[in-house]
Amino acid sequence: MSVWEWDSSLYSGSAAHYARGRIAYPDAVADALAIELGLDGTGRLLDVGCGPGSLTLLLANAFKEVVGLDADAGMIDEARRAGVVNARWVRMRAEDLPADLGRFQVITFAQSLHWMDRPKVLAAARGMLEAGGACAHVHATTHQGVDTDVLLPHPFPPQAEIAELVRSHLGPIRRAGLGSLPNGTAGGEAEIYRTVGFTGPRRIVVPGRAVIRELDDVVAAVFSLSSSTPQLFGERRAEFEEDLRELLRGASENGVFSAWAREVVIDLWQP
Repeated sequence: MSVWEWDSSLYSGSAAHYARGRIAYPDAVADALAIELGLDGTGRLLDVGCGPGSLTLLLANAFKEVVGLDADAGMIDEARRAGVVNARWVRMRAEDLPADLGRFQVITFAQSLHWMDRPKVLAAARGMLEAGGACAHVHATTHQGVDTDVLLPHPFPPQAEIAELVRSHLGPIRRAGLGSLPNGTAGGEAEIYRTVGFTGPRRIVVPGRAVIRELDDVVAAVFSLSSSTPQLFGERRAEFEEDLRELLRGASENGVFSAWAREVVIDLWQP
């Protein structure tokens, strides 16, 4: 079996769907980091694999400057549209760090490090931290909610049926850019942090919460995934979207869903 390699089409066409389709990080994430790391608006943040700025923009008020870095041009374009004055957006692969970007009080990896050459990127990040700085590794599931015993006011999106519909159009093996990931992305990142010289982690947990998801949100969430980006469907994209919308209309009479956004876990690593 060939080894998957990153290519520039990994998130091709998904940026426009990301902001709507992904569940936003709650304000409590910024509050918790500010308290734990003593953020006072004077430092610099580097968000590696920033996408359209989902986390970068949430944290912008806690720093003098925030730098969002992503390899996808569409993601960077979406982030720039926010017009945040203290934000700088860099289209570049994380493997090209440090790239004369300077030093940072905090470097974040939010659902992104698994796509990278992790030892190389983390070693570079360690050398870019100021004294007393930290890497914040954010674990979350923002493309969909999770099952819960909490009584919710609307139906839960039919995630298993959505996954089966994607497979019926794209095949049984998970797609990823020009290649495939039959076994998903690699884990074991804690050991890699330690191997390149970090200590920790100190863990922050932001509790989950109920969220409302409209039909268009769920459709956008599907197209925001690397395994079901619009470009993967090619000429059958419109056919797939209509099948998806029909499935969702059958699952909720008014096109409104409820979901439980899982907790956000932040691991803080320091040199």
